[in-house]
Amino acid sequence: MRGVDSFADFIAAASSFVWGPFLLIPLLLGTGLYLTIRLKGLQFRKLGPALRLGLLQRKEASAGDGGGEGDISHYQALTTALAATVGVGNIAGVATAIGIGGPGALFWMWVTGLLGMASKYSEAFLGSKFRVVDEKGEQRGGPQEYLKRGIRGPLGTILAVAFAVFAALAAFGIGNMTQTNTIAQSLDDTFGVPPLATGIVIVLFVGVVLLGGIKRIGAVTASFVPTMILFYILAGLLVLGANVTAIPDALALVFTDAFTGTAATGGFVGSTVALALQFGVARGLFSNESGLGSAAIVAAAAKTHHPVRQGLVSMTQTFIDTIVVVSFTGLVIITSGAWTSGEEGAAMTSTAMSSGPLAQFGGAVVAIAVVFFALSTVIGWAYYGERCATSLFGIRVSLPYRAIFTLVCLVGAVWELDLVWGVADVLNGLMALPNLVGLLLLSGLIARETRAYLAKDPDLTDPPAALEDFAPVR
Repeated sequence: MRGVDSFADFIAAASSFVWGPFLLIPLLLGTGLYLTIRLKGLQFRKLGPALRLGLLQRKEASAGDGGGEGDISHYQALTTALAATVGVGNIAGVATAIGIGGPGALFWMWVTGLLGMASKYSEAFLGSKFRVVDEKGEQRGGPQEYLKRGIRGPLGTILAVAFAVFAALAAFGIGNMTQTNTIAQSLDDTFGVPPLATGIVIVLFVGVVLLGGIKRIGAVTASFVPTMILFYILAGLLVLGANVTAIPDALALVFTDAFTGTAATGGFVGSTVALALQFGVARGLFSNESGLGSAAIVAAAAKTHHPVRQGLVSMTQTFIDTIVVVSFTGLVIITSGAWTSGEEGAAMTSTAMSSGPLAQFGGAVVAIAVVFFALSTVIGWAYYGERCATSLFGIRVSLPYRAIFTLVCLVGAVWELDLVWGVADVLNGLMALPNLVGLLLLSGLIARETRAYLAKDPDLTDPPAALEDFAPVR
């Protein structure tokens, strides 16, 4: 047991360092700020056209009609990326950040999301630009491809392999066992459903979806993700409606406490500005994954006329995840007073949701949201992990990876996973390092091609015939 305890202590220390104030937090924020400057505030200037293209237009014309090549529509790519990022972090992660850092942590989550939109645009742009066609004729892209093809020499290869290894392994933790364990525990606590039964159902559902490949994943998430987000936002609106008079004070608290810290009150022990910043940024990044490179993997599968168009669509995923969904969770927690309750994680969110008209159903609402959010994360991360594994070992590992990933869902549902959470955090953080280096090295290319494309199509409305198509590397 001493060896296990020592390993657990090592993982805890590694996680604190990787996600601490001296490595990922300044690197992720700094990269987002640098890209925002180089792209001249692209996420603010083009958010409207990007939302229209992604949510209203939904898909480009087919390749035969002058459209781009790809496996799924850019709307399906967007919802698949949302499936992977809108997870338990939007419920428990937000509560943890506010519970430790105070209401000011929500402000830093917003900052993280706004700057992260530039990072998300950049990695999705590169994912589309440097994607390749695998042996099955499907698109494969992401940091494991654009780091190798965009950065010449041994450095690019080393960065690409490092990302692929960390991502393929991290998928089993942060995108699988931790999610299914959260589902099983939530259903057991709220409805008394045995974890084994939950695990079996998850395995059957995930197996059916994954065996259909990216096209089935895209079809499922296209209908699944909007439903789960709307369900959660509706519940949040009901609670905010009951606490509407508290919203102005809550917003004032968010902005003032971000720079002054939070005094002890109720069950809240107080926090400093440093804690608000650290936990706001860390949980914001954990929620929207901007800079980790994961969303670029599915962006590479999208049908699009140009990488800029897909980059802009993918950018809206961070906006929806952080500025919309995270904001609802945070404001519900603050306006209801649940942040001073002494509860932690999802329990704090349940307490908040149980205020007002949902007094008898708050726990059930959060449990159902956890199921939707976590299950969608499993589906999205299964694709991420598989694409990274095939980049390392070839297409022959595709089906074995899907099968093992599916079976591991059962393990996650029935095991205690304290150590797995720590390992998953470390691997997830290590994914970001090679990707962020690549974004900085390729920032000139990103800015140059973005500027050239938007000079021709500033509002993303030009007909396909007026655009220069691009084709994946074969």
